[in-house]
Amino acid sequence: MTRIPHLRWWIAGLLACAAALSYLDRQSFPVASIEIQKHIAVSDQQYSVLQMLFLLSYSVMYAGGGRIADWLGTRKGYSILILFWSAATGLHGLVSTVFGLGMARFLLGLGEGGGFPCSAKAISEWFPAEDRALAFGIVNTGSSVGAVVAPPLIALIILTLNWRSIFFLTSAAGLVWALVWWLFYNPPAQEKFITPEELEHIQQSLAKDRISQVGVSWIDLFQYRQLWVLLAAKFLTDAVWFFFIFWLPKYLGDVRHLNIKQIGYYAWIPYALAGAGSFTGGWLSSLLVRRRLTVNLSRKICLGLSAATMPVSLLIAKSPLGLALAIFSTALFAHQFWSTILQTLSADLFPSAVVGSVAGLMGAVGSFGAMLFDLMVGSALTHTHSYSLVLLSAGLLHPIAFLLILFLIPRIEPLGAPLTSGSWE
Repeated sequence: MTRIPHLRWWIAGLLACAAALSYLDRQSFPVASIEIQKHIAVSDQQYSVLQMLFLLSYSVMYAGGGRIADWLGTRKGYSILILFWSAATGLHGLVSTVFGLGMARFLLGLGEGGGFPCSAKAISEWFPAEDRALAFGIVNTGSSVGAVVAPPLIALIILTLNWRSIFFLTSAAGLVWALVWWLFYNPPAQEKFITPEELEHIQQSLAKDRISQVGVSWIDLFQYRQLWVLLAAKFLTDAVWFFFIFWLPKYLGDVRHLNIKQIGYYAWIPYALAGAGSFTGGWLSSLLVRRRLTVNLSRKICLGLSAATMPVSLLIAKSPLGLALAIFSTALFAHQFWSTILQTLSADLFPSAVVGSVAGLMGAVGSFGAMLFDLMVGSALTHTHSYSLVLLSAGLLHPIAFLLILFLIPRIEPLGAPLTSGSWE
């Protein structure tokens, strides 16, 4: 039987492909919105409600997806979820009303919500601490690749075929990924393609990295101060990310007056920088750990750098188009740099047995924060017809979140055993 050296990095690549598909699916509607509005009238307020429906179900399923990953296992759980969201993606191409779009967005969020918790679970199974941030960075890079590909690909499909074809093609791609995942993914101890050397390295590293693998109920997780801090940080900062990915194409059309071809030409640039931020954040943190810095210090250095960069978004509203795109790109780079490290903290602090649940709770709360922020954006635009207030808020939330982590999690390290004791010390 053929053994594959460094198989864990192939697993990370497969997870990155799933993340790319999920972002391509969710970005199809925002990027194509100018064209869709020619056939289905959608106001700014209705647009915010449509994204709110996605984020509402995404938030609920992010928590539920974590439980699915812990209950069914990563292989079966992820397969079910991507089949569901691929079907929901295809539904977008069949509807002809705002109500129909709302149903499609809600179902898409319900499926996609479990994606990142399943990825976190897989990474906790395959990657020791020194590789974990880079693995999360690779997965986050995949999400940015999907967002990068979306504007030019969608513009090309619309100009060549029509806007409905976008959703049928991306739905088919998700079905192919689900088949590959089902055929090839297993935990390391059950994986027939892993080399004995890599299996031994993973098992020894994870054994040292975790004092306890005791299971904890979903409710019991809330006794940990560390969990509450991670939830607060996600609540604040995911709002900024979803604002950028959902509203950037519309901003370029409504405020900068770009058509669908021009949006396809320009809008991929900030998302490309977001991908670079994902990879760079994971790479730098892992490098610092290998250079003998503690996990605590390496993670906080990276979080601080990204939080200090985010206020640059305050300059977007008053900048010419070229500079505005450069600032958008810098902000997206900084956010994904941040997001990679923040996601890694769930695996740094909690044992593998509950990482899926922790990551799910983080994503659920983050998406709920994004949903509230999205409704605020729609209301602000309806009443002020200006993005200034929104961009001001987007520039300040990361520094606030960093201060919470800095002061309320003095040390980033695995929680001791027994896991249910000493949680607030």
